[in-house]
Amino acid sequence: MSPAASTPAYRRLSVEERRAQLLESALSLFAHRAPEEVSLDDVAEAAGVSRPLVYRYFPGGKQQLYEAALRSAAEELRTCFAEPHEGPLLPRLSRALDRYLAFVDGHDAGFTALLQGGSVVETSRTSAIVDGVRRAAAEHILSHLEVTEPGPRLRMTVRMWITAVEAASLIWLDEDKQPPLAELRDWLVEQFVAVLSVTANRDAQTAGLVGRLLSPADG
Repeated sequence: MSPAASTPAYRRLSVEERRAQLLESALSLFAHRAPEEVSLDDVAEAAGVSRPLVYRYFPGGKQQLYEAALRSAAEELRTCFAEPHEGPLLPRLSRALDRYLAFVDGHDAGFTALLQGGSVVETSRTSAIVDGVRRAAAEHILSHLEVTEPGPRLRMTVRMWITAVEAASLIWLDEDKQPPLAELRDWLVEQFVAVLSVTANRDAQTAGLVGRLLSPADG
């Protein structure tokens, strides 16, 4: 076999593939270092490309790249809670958490960068990206609860639980991904029922939901 024949054929990446590569490299860097400590040279080196190429795709510089990287992670996370309204609620929530935690497991750098972005970079756009994921998750959950006008206690409880899921996911990554995902998922579902039960002691709307959740027909 000739040397030319043994050399792998070079394949030029499409615009979409190259952009995705740059975003993935940026997310990995932003997950482990503060955004102000990451330069475009760092992103170019991590992606194995030149700095001018990074500018070609992101002419707005690092801030545009950072926001685009956050947005790509956020859009994927938004879909995790999109579950068909069929069958009992708690199994639906388990399936949604399966997708959410699978994203955390497969994109740990992107997930960490996403959640850190709301506090590390003080801009209204990045904060809106992070908050948009949380609001979308809350809207999906309230929709599954079949609540069109949630009271303040119920709304606060759902948002608190979403924050707990985020915190547990970050701690799980920091603890070498222990306990196993299935155990973490079941624990988070149990926590959801538990916090609703506490709120039910002070809120009639939530009390009615808990009664339905714990009924044999819904379990």
